[in-house]
Amino acid sequence: MAGLEGMEQPRGNGRATAARWSPAVEDERALKALELFGNPTEAEVPLPSRPESAATARRLTQVIVLRHWGLTPKMTEDAVLLVSELVGNAVRHTGARVFGLRMRRRRGWIRIEVRDPSRGLPCLMPVQVTDISGRGLFLVDKLSDRWGVDLLPRGKTTWFEMRVADR
Repeated sequence: MAGLEGMEQPRGNGRATAARWSPAVEDERALKALELFGNPTEAEVPLPSRPESAATARRLTQVIVLRHWGLTPKMTEDAVLLVSELVGNAVRHTGARVFGLRMRRRRGWIRIEVRDPSRGLPCLMPVQVTDISGRGLFLVDKLSDRWGVDLLPRGKTTWFEMRVADR
């Protein structure tokens, strides 16, 4: 069953069951992602434009924001959700083969960037309670302190920033 990361193989009844989640297992996966793909605080990390890259980006965000930067679990949760939304947009809407992930911290702020080769701009749409999709940028707008898009000669960088309390 290729592509079913975290799933156990079917047992007697032929149904797959989800592997048990635990913080220790997720920490291990996050550290493995850092080892395999590189540190997005040191240089842009290229990721393949596939849906499963959202999980990699979430894990990298978790290990950087929570462990390396020592920020709160709530801030980590929000950053993980927002990076997942930006990656999802890059995968679904740009036609790119690869996108880049970068994370920066400066006094009072964190910034997470997703770069792709498309110059098509993301669009913040009104969201209705009954909508089943299209909430990504709405969440980015509501949960981040600032967000935007920087057009590049070949593509764009979509980013969000969150205020942090420096110790």
